[in-house]
Amino acid sequence: MDDLLVSRMADGRPEIFASIQGEGVSAGLPSTFIRLAVCNLRCAWCDTAYTWDWEHYDRVEQTMPLSAAGAVAAITGLPPRNVVITGGEPLIQRRQLTPLVRDLKVRDYRIEVETNGTVSPGELSELVDQFNVSPKLAHSGNDGLIRIDPPVLREFAALGTAYFKFVVQDDADLAEVEALRDQFAIPPARVVLMPEGRTAAELTARSPWLAETCTQRGYRFSTRLHILIWGDKRGV
Repeated sequence: MDDLLVSRMADGRPEIFASIQGEGVSAGLPSTFIRLAVCNLRCAWCDTAYTWDWEHYDRVEQTMPLSAAGAVAAITGLPPRNVVITGGEPLIQRRQLTPLVRDLKVRDYRIEVETNGTVSPGELSELVDQFNVSPKLAHSGNDGLIRIDPPVLREFAALGTAYFKFVVQDDADLAEVEALRDQFAIPPARVVLMPEGRTAAELTARSPWLAETCTQRGYRFSTRLHILIWGDKRGV
């Protein structure tokens, strides 16, 4: 079985660490994160560009192969029982990822997968407890790339385990969110709005009006707890 390609920490270890979930419907939940490399999108404000931007980062230094068994050993050595598989775009490595998820489910772990919603979950749809789907809006800067894939988003919308998290910069983004929600018949309770920001100051500035929007429209609001607590720091 092929190895996973994971992000590598500065000390050479795979980027697998215990923290709290900082975003979305399970924010605050103690979680073990495993960060996979490679992404099919190029968001202008991406805070994990080291997983895919090989023009500015050295792929050999930033990534490493890891077997499913090696990932299980690292994950089970940490306390949290919730595992968040993030990236990059994890579902690009769905074939390699499935054995890891199956092994963790046998061990009674809860699994979340964070995805941009452009790659089908396939067989993982029956194994993953929660999909955090984050379709990218126009301001993400993915010109020429497929940032909205209707068949895949319909597939996720049909799953009761999928929540849709939209990164919002300003009022202009809300019309796009509404259009996507209507197009894919996403219930308001499964829509999460999160302010774009890589600093506490940016999040604080954008939070009040966005929280009010969520109050009025029945959406969930999410900040980024890890940014507020630790700043834009890797591995926490």
